[in-house]
Amino acid sequence: MTSKIVAFLDLGTNSARLMMVRIQPDQTYTILSDQKEVVRLGEGEFSDRRLQPEAMQRALEVCRQFGEMARSYHAEEIVAVATSATREARNQDEFLRRMKQEAGIEMRVISGREEARLIYQGVVSGIHLGEREAVFIDIGGGSTEVIVGDQQGYRYLDSLKLGAIRLTSLFFLPDESGPVTPARYALIQQYVRNAAVLTIQRVQEYGTRLAWGSSGTIENLGDIAIQHFFGRKRTRDDVLTREQLGSVVELLCSLPLDERRKLPGINPRRADIIVGGAAILHTLMQEFDLPEIHICSRGLRDGLLVDYLAQHAPQGFVTLPVRERSVLHLGRACRFDESHARHVADLTLNLWDSAAKIGLHTYGPRYRELLHYAALLHDIGTFLSYSNHQAHSYYLIRNSDLLGFNQSEITLIAATAYFHRKRYPSKKHPQYAALDKKSRRVVRVMAILLRIAESLDRSHAGVVQRARLRKDGKKRVRLELFSEQDCQLEIWGVRNHLRAFEKTFGRQLSVSVRKPSA
Repeated sequence: MTSKIVAFLDLGTNSARLMMVRIQPDQTYTILSDQKEVVRLGEGEFSDRRLQPEAMQRALEVCRQFGEMARSYHAEEIVAVATSATREARNQDEFLRRMKQEAGIEMRVISGREEARLIYQGVVSGIHLGEREAVFIDIGGGSTEVIVGDQQGYRYLDSLKLGAIRLTSLFFLPDESGPVTPARYALIQQYVRNAAVLTIQRVQEYGTRLAWGSSGTIENLGDIAIQHFFGRKRTRDDVLTREQLGSVVELLCSLPLDERRKLPGINPRRADIIVGGAAILHTLMQEFDLPEIHICSRGLRDGLLVDYLAQHAPQGFVTLPVRERSVLHLGRACRFDESHARHVADLTLNLWDSAAKIGLHTYGPRYRELLHYAALLHDIGTFLSYSNHQAHSYYLIRNSDLLGFNQSEITLIAATAYFHRKRYPSKKHPQYAALDKKSRRVVRVMAILLRIAESLDRSHAGVVQRARLRKDGKKRVRLELFSEQDCQLEIWGVRNHLRAFEKTFGRQLSVSVRKPSA
């Protein structure tokens, strides 16, 4: 089998998005292009439920260009869906017919609940929830999707007829550009409560206070808040608190449209509809009692990709957890020696687990998992050059968008990979100095165990099958290697790390070899 290119097109009420993806037979993929254009398809629609001629023409032109782009990439398929504005339109059939004739795209209209399911799949495939449950909120131009679920599946799906364009058209005249009075904003919030009353009751029953938000509206509100409160651009780890959102709402409402467009952090093309979108998020956070919301750039188009991969997976194919899948994706993109990486990772965890048993460290499963990923990726820098490859590994890990990790976890993985050879971690190294105090301690432990494990597979031949650390008196530790073959080369490699081991743990290390059956 060979790779293939698939285009995923999401035509919403406000924007059209196109994502071009190369999919490999092993279900890994590379995003080739990600495009977005504001089309305002729902503009003027919600009064009589008809798509307006100008809005249709804008959407058709953008989709025609997207179709040409997909064909220029030699895409084998274009998976295209339309959401709120199209599904509610009385002239839907005319629009879909023109879409096929003029843009060459077969557009599928999806229900609100199907939109919610796909959004959930897109977001949850890029975050790490563990055992936790979360509320997911996506605010579009015409609808708002609300989902409750965990990493394995959703428990509740709903789609509300609430959106940034819809509320703007309901509560503001087309030429209105002044500030929004508190009374007007309160009226919008009450409308949201009334429209979402059943959803509010259901979500309150789950008692979930962890929340993730997707969509351009929520991302832009986060941008404004971070710029306003901290004077910088938003990062992947930033959250939007309910208190911050309340302050941002007051600021937005106090400004006329011209001034709102100049607000630091705002997307000027959203300035006319941002108050309506903010009112939806603000009200739902109040009613769901959410103290803060995490912001995610993933959404419907990512859900289309996840759904496509699931439908076209080979029989018996097992979908890996998001973090492991993301790590392997990066490793394979860098053409790493996967069998060596997996063996070193296994040996590293042998050492980690046995070190914990004899009291060399007390770090829990979270760090064990991060060490596993550092071991898998420790050699990816050889993709650029073997010389100084630990520094290349650090750079690639730090600058790759590993899904499911926060920035501090990525930094810890990268630092462990950096110190797997040559240098012993110290504050003179910026890669180490940038860590907090606890992370520095754990990196020293993780790095020395990874160094030893790497030495135990110097030949990349799996000579040492497994290893463990055992107490050998009060001030000594014995490293037992299990091997059927001569492993003198591996023992010599370990001896290079004896001083580093003693410096890390305050114990001397000796090495012995045993048969695997022992």
